[in-house]
Amino acid sequence: MSLAPDSADAVEHPAVRILLVDDQALLRVGMRMVLESEPGFEVVGEAGDGRDAIRQARALRPDVILMDVRMPVLDGIEATREIVREQAASRIIILTTFDLDEYAFAGLRAGASGFLLKDARPTELVTAIRAVASGDAAVSARITRELLTMFGDSLPDASGGPSQTASAARLAVLTERELEVLTAIGEGLSNMEIAARFVLSESTVKTHVGRILQKLELRDRVHAVILAYDTGLVGR
Repeated sequence: MSLAPDSADAVEHPAVRILLVDDQALLRVGMRMVLESEPGFEVVGEAGDGRDAIRQARALRPDVILMDVRMPVLDGIEATREIVREQAASRIIILTTFDLDEYAFAGLRAGASGFLLKDARPTELVTAIRAVASGDAAVSARITRELLTMFGDSLPDASGGPSQTASAARLAVLTERELEVLTAIGEGLSNMEIAARFVLSESTVKTHVGRILQKLELRDRVHAVILAYDTGLVGR
């Protein structure tokens, strides 16, 4: 039996390479079993603490990293910040115990593309990984906005980014319409809701969103929400 068709498919659709980071070996085993049974996924490594996660991210350059927050040696937030700085192409999903908590918020601030509960269903885990691997976020803009409302004033900016004044200066590259769309994103509106507000088609809104992310060099929609908040486009 020829393996040529499968090989061709592998070239056209490379597997999503995943790094598992959690200090609980049993949890890593469970996630590996779920992910390796899913077509198009490849678990390329595991780490039990944040420092090891940074080393493995450098060596393996995974597409997606599942990152626990509470670990010895170095926690997941610090590890996320360092990996985002060094490996811009790697997307990170923070694993949390409780929904809408300060760890989820701090993870997004550090550059993660979403968060997921540790007891999430396998289908939710798979969906989240596929989302961030394709450049989307694994958390909605509305939830991000809720996190900012809850924790934005109580926690320091963990992004290590520029000041609010410097961030606001970045917005000068946007057109008036793009600035309006960014503001709407910051309010947590979906593309459909933005289209209704400005009487646009959803495809036009998607185009605006794509240009905003490109011009502002943002990883995904989640970080557009955070920037809108930091620059004062939406209320604190």
